[in-house]
Amino acid sequence: MTNRIHGVNLGGLFVLDPLASPSLFQRYPQAVDEWSLSIAMSNDPAGGGLGQIEEHYKTFITEKDIAQIAGAGLTWVRLPIGFWAIEAFPGEPFLAKTGWNYIIRVLQWCRKYGLRVNLVLQAVPGSQNGFNYGGKLGSLNFLNGVMGMANAQRTLYYIRVLTEFISQPEWVNVVPMFSILNEPLALSIGSDQLRSFYVEAHRIIREITGFGKGKGPFVGIDRGYDSSSVFNGFMNGADRVIIESHIYLAFSPVAMNSVSAGTVEQACGLGRPMDESRSDFGITVAGGFSPAFLNCGLFVNGVGYNSTYEGDCSFWENSKNWGLSLKGSLSQLVSAQMDALGDYFFYTWKIGPSTKGQVEAPLWSYQLGLQEGWIPDDPRKALGACKAVNGSYTPTWDGTYAPWMTGGEGAFVATDAAKYPWPPATIRNTGTGSPTVVLPTYTATGSPITLPAPTFTDTKGKAIVISHGSPLGRVPAPTLVAGCSYPDAWDALNVPFTQVC
Repeated sequence: MTNRIHGVNLGGLFVLDPLASPSLFQRYPQAVDEWSLSIAMSNDPAGGGLGQIEEHYKTFITEKDIAQIAGAGLTWVRLPIGFWAIEAFPGEPFLAKTGWNYIIRVLQWCRKYGLRVNLVLQAVPGSQNGFNYGGKLGSLNFLNGVMGMANAQRTLYYIRVLTEFISQPEWVNVVPMFSILNEPLALSIGSDQLRSFYVEAHRIIREITGFGKGKGPFVGIDRGYDSSSVFNGFMNGADRVIIESHIYLAFSPVAMNSVSAGTVEQACGLGRPMDESRSDFGITVAGGFSPAFLNCGLFVNGVGYNSTYEGDCSFWENSKNWGLSLKGSLSQLVSAQMDALGDYFFYTWKIGPSTKGQVEAPLWSYQLGLQEGWIPDDPRKALGACKAVNGSYTPTWDGTYAPWMTGGEGAFVATDAAKYPWPPATIRNTGTGSPTVVLPTYTATGSPITLPAPTFTDTKGKAIVISHGSPLGRVPAPTLVAGCSYPDAWDALNVPFTQVC
């Protein structure tokens, strides 16, 4: 296997979280996620209101960043976005329909510098995990609870909208991967319910793109914190499906207090489950990893949550205190993870400065590590790092994929699709055990959504049309049924409901 994914996330750009953008949250101490931050900003027009988020879009990642990523030998960018770049429903406080133009800007820069993009739907209606980077902390109402089906209905539509756009000829080679759901909590949602969603999303995407190599993106699905083997055999025969794992030593049960030979050996051990997944499932990618081996750092655990580290975190929150020996050990650790994971996206390219004017979660910043020497200046230098640590390790994957896994012969719908019909028969936490078919849903009569294409002008100011945007005009969008009362779509676990009229 010579074509590997050496990538980095652009976390905190289009879905704000305290770790990546700490100063915004320090300005509004009551904010713990983008939902509460948006409310706080809206209530502060004198301080810039929601316009502060657009300013963040403009300045947090610039063309210089993309050039630096390419210059660092990385070949891919993982670009997480929130559904509100497309639209928001009444009551959702996010800055809606604004981020898309800046998303397009990033895609254009990536094309310019030869980087491929994995577009990631990181936050969906109702939230798929209840984490602060899922839109609203504590809310898990996607495929869960009374509004779980309605939220999934919206999510599938947004997947359709995004697929239509990125599958156009001018974008298909820029965005060859689309990860449709980031870190869902499978144990809460249910494995069968999640599988049903994945099969349906894949059906919709291939209905748009057709089947086979070059026809639309690879489809990324997430393990959802389930065991490494739980998806083995799932979606056999499905055209170009990738499975993502997110692997963070900092939150591991065996997280360590210092970087050592043992930490590096532990990192090299990550290669075995990755290789097993490649053999038993297919293309397997680490959607996120970092050299953080302990959970120190400003907002690493969220706003108001302290580290479980028993020592002094202040040392790990200021890289100016780190000597050459420590930086060398950290570089070894990063190289071991790169070598073991094989195909990966580091989390994340940039951690913004705190109100102190410094990066207080340095182990999570590729840019800072590159500048200060604990990240290799070329990821290809990491090849063979684990063989030096444990020469007896024998890979369990032979380096090849079945043709259907990469869009070749046999690439079609999943052979087990019939086992996971859409919608799933039941959804958890509806209060009555009611079947899915009686849960509230939206009506598909809304105005169709077409994502705008970038616009350019010639020397005379005349518009140059090089893309026509998403050609989705024939498919109506989900919208609320007029005259009907819905439960709160973000807080509807086990609440009373009546069937929507």
